[in-house]
Amino acid sequence: MSEISVFDVMGPNMIGPSSSHTAGALRIALLASRLAKGRILHAKFVLYGSFARTYHGHGTDRALVGGILGYNTDDERIRDSFEYAKEAGVTYEFIENFTNKDVHPNTVDIELTCEGQHVVTVRGESIGGGNAVIRKLNGIDIHINGASPIVLVKHWDRKGALAYMTKVLSDSDLNIAALNLYREGKGKIAYAIAELDGKVSSEVLKKLDDYPDNILTIYIPALL
Repeated sequence: MSEISVFDVMGPNMIGPSSSHTAGALRIALLASRLAKGRILHAKFVLYGSFARTYHGHGTDRALVGGILGYNTDDERIRDSFEYAKEAGVTYEFIENFTNKDVHPNTVDIELTCEGQHVVTVRGESIGGGNAVIRKLNGIDIHINGASPIVLVKHWDRKGALAYMTKVLSDSDLNIAALNLYREGKGKIAYAIAELDGKVSSEVLKKLDDYPDNILTIYIPALL
């Protein structure tokens, strides 16, 4: 009988032995990579709970690196993600945190350093069945699961910013399925996140970028 690797396909659209520890972890990292600005140079992963205890055996480490490289859950390259990261010039580190227990058992904090010293921090949870949720972005509580196409606008919390965003989307015949606003505080940095029923063109993103109070516009297609 031939030996079976822990990264053999165990189910549809998934490589790895655990939907929570491999597929879910990869989706967190993939979403984090799409929230980053510019080419990723270094990734720091802080693992909590069962992630910290089992990440070697369940392939969570390779899945996280694969997600940062942009792989989907069924990508054969996940098995060799460490090698592909080296080829791409992406470094990474894993830190186990057994002190903070007031988190979901499958939680990872990801800090991505990109070209230009741009840094983005994300907290994600693998919630079972290969599904994942981003709970924090740069220290602000948010909720992103990647089930629908998303436009995220980082902006100053000032009058008119949200109205401008919704008008641009409406004028482009894009239906908003859900819209949420998260902010550091009144007048400070805020994130407007619109879940949409359709794809977003580069022209729409440019219009959003052109608004004076908008700092950054990111489009995240729905995850497979």
